[in-house]
Amino acid sequence: MLPAVERAGLLATDLEILRLHYAMTLRHWRQRFRASWHTAAEKFGEPFCRMWEMYLAGSETAFRYQNLMVFQIQLTKDQAVLPLTRDYMFDAERELRARDRHPGTARKRRSSR
Repeated sequence: MLPAVERAGLLATDLEILRLHYAMTLRHWRQRFRASWHTAAEKFGEPFCRMWEMYLAGSETAFRYQNLMVFQIQLTKDQAVLPLTRDYMFDAERELRARDRHPGTARKRRSSR
């Protein structure tokens, strides 16, 4: 894959391999789906709901027990546009989580800088 990325004039600046993390994500998605099953069934029908739950459960199982993984690659045209470490990703995520817990407070903090 990387030779194709380079031929396109892009640079791989970060690579993350999601393994069991993605199994946990799929489990959460399935739990949320089951919690709103009745709404989905009204809109899409019971056969769709059964199929979608099976897809989510099967995918979770594949990530958990069959060594399935997802590669997340960050690409850029200019390597200088990103900081040298991943800290900026964690800072942004921390701010998003704070905003979700306390709507309005992260926005105030940001505007006071």
